[in-house]
Amino acid sequence: MSLYLLENQTSERLVFRRFIPSDFDCWMPFYENPLSTKYWDGLPTDPLVACKEQFARIFERYEMQLGGMNALILKETNQLVGMCGLLVQNVDEVEELEIGYSVLPEFWLQGFAFEAAQKCKDFAFENNFANSLISIIHVDNTPSRKVAIKNGMRLDKTTNYKDNPVHIFRVNQG
Repeated sequence: MSLYLLENQTSERLVFRRFIPSDFDCWMPFYENPLSTKYWDGLPTDPLVACKEQFARIFERYEMQLGGMNALILKETNQLVGMCGLLVQNVDEVEELEIGYSVLPEFWLQGFAFEAAQKCKDFAFENNFANSLISIIHVDNTPSRKVAIKNGMRLDKTTNYKDNPVHIFRVNQG
């Protein structure tokens, strides 16, 4: 088991598992919807290239023990609905543990991002992975900001991350 992965964990509606290469085609609609990436500068404009790069990063994180995104599988239908995970990040030269999340467009506004992010927070604190967790959210990304706030996070600071203006939301253990 890789540190920080929520393999075989569950929430009310979701099962967490590692991504597998065959999930690629199921994730492509994320990049085919321009709203999915409108808040992040510097991503490839070709959806196929963007998806390939993300999958390469996912598998590289698994290999390097840097946490990683879990595939979120809907218990009821066995469909991939999104990804969420605990990611080792370096923000302003400080190593942090981030809760990252993305949901496929057809499953937006159904509470999946919050459900998964809350499970990641609980899992990280139950296992004493860190004293605090962050979420790195583009300053214009209101939907992701709402998920972070609902997950008990507060705005910690605004900074620049990978050439994007971002808010760092934080929640402390306790």
